[in-house]
This record gives sequence, structure tokens and C-alpha cells, in this order.
Amino acid sequence: MSEEQAFIDSVENITGPISKTISHHGIKAVYDNLDAEGQKVFERIFSHAYGPAFDILLEMYDEVSSCNEIRSVVMAWQRHNCLPMGKIDGTRMWQVGEKIRAERPTTPLAVNPFTAGIYCATMMAQIDLLIEKGHCLSEVANESVIEAVDSLNSYMHYRGVAFMVDNCSTTARLGSRKWGPRFDYNLSQQALPAYDNGEPVNVALMDAFKNHKIHTVLAVCASLRPPVDIAVMGLSVFLCWHNGSLAGPR
Repeated sequence: MSEEQAFIDSVENITGPISKTISHHGIKAVYDNLDAEGQKVFERIFSHAYGPAFDILLEMYDEVSSCNEIRSVVMAWQRHNCLPMGKIDGTRMWQVGEKIRAERPTTPLAVNPFTAGIYCATMMAQIDLLIEKGHCLSEVANESVIEAVDSLNSYMHYRGVAFMVDNCSTTARLGSRKWGPRFDYNLSQQALPAYDNGEPVNVALMDAFKNHKIHTVLAVCASLRPPVDIAVMGLSVFLCWHNGSLAGPR
């Protein structure tokens, strides 16, 4: 497909209809709303993406729990001496993204089942990992789902990945640069070849997804969310004002 369509079917899909569906109706609604053929695609790539994503997430969790992450953040701060980190949106992909955002239509996008399967598999892998490590369900829902679809993805939808990342903490900024390529490697080297080779669906994994207790938790969260979605432009202005970045009295 064209560069533009590829961006629409991946990034725009995640920050648009996939995030909105999860925010309002939960993760399983993304799957339930697909037609029969779309569900088959979702199940195949979900089956192959879950394991590679879980491996990276487990490594990330170990880095945090061992205090390696905070040490790396301190060392990064010392190296950069508060200087800006390198750009992360200079590739052709993100240049195409600028064009797509500028010409974004008002009609809603249809969910791409392949993109949805990978994204939901990664999200479910984090949910399962945190539950396995003993985190309470409210924390799991917030850290794995709500923060992504109701906050971070809204920033990326508005201005791109660098705007999303670099309005976050030093920890998040460094982590995205460190772990983003690892996800890319694992998914490209393991999940995509398994999908292309026609390896079978993991039926037990899909049954576990369809009957997961997080769906009930997210239904409660959805019932408590505000009726409006986040307004990123207004929030950005507020944050600049709050941090003293705008001229004039506060």
C-alpha cells in the first residue's frame, strides 16, 4: 500500500478508532466490532504478537524492579546535562504522518484488524504481567490501558510521537527511546514471520483473552469516565501556563 495508507492503517488507527473504542467500551469491544474475516486476522496476529511483546515487557519490569531504570535515568541526565535528547520523529514515516494529520478527514476510520491485533496483544501482555506480579486491578487498568488511550495517544494523535514522548518525564522520554526499538525488533523478527508463515492461532490464548477479568474492570472504568475526550490543545496550553512557559502573570 502507499506510504500514506500505511500510516493511516497503523498509527492513525491506534490513536483514532482503536483508542476511542478501548476508552469507551474496553479492549474486547475492538475485537467484537470486527466482522468475521477481521476477527480471524485479529486472532492470528494477536496469537503471534502476545509472546514477543510479553518478553520485552518482562525485561522492562525487571529493569524497574531492580532499580536499573532509575539508575539509567540519572546517568542519562548527567550525560546530557539537561540538554535535549535526540529527535525521534525524523524518519520518512513521521514526515508522512505530518501530512496525514494536516489533511485528516472528518469521517471516522474503520479499525484495521491487523493493527488492532498487535496493539491489543501488547496491551493484554502488560495487563497479564502486572496481574502476575501482584498489582491491583485498578492500577493495572490505569497503567496499561487508561493512561495510553485517554492521554498519551491523544498527544500523538494531535502532534505526533515526539510531541507525545517529549511532554512526558525524563524517565518516559528515555524509556521510549530505549524500548521502542526492542518492541520493533521482537515483533518484526518473531510475530510477523509467524503470521506470514500461516502458523496456527493459539486457541487457549484467545479464549483467555475473550474471558479475561480485565474486561469487567474496564467496563466499570468506562462508566466512570467523563463524557468528553481529552482536548490536547487546551491541555498543552494549560501545562505551559502551569510550568511558567507562557509570558504573563499566572
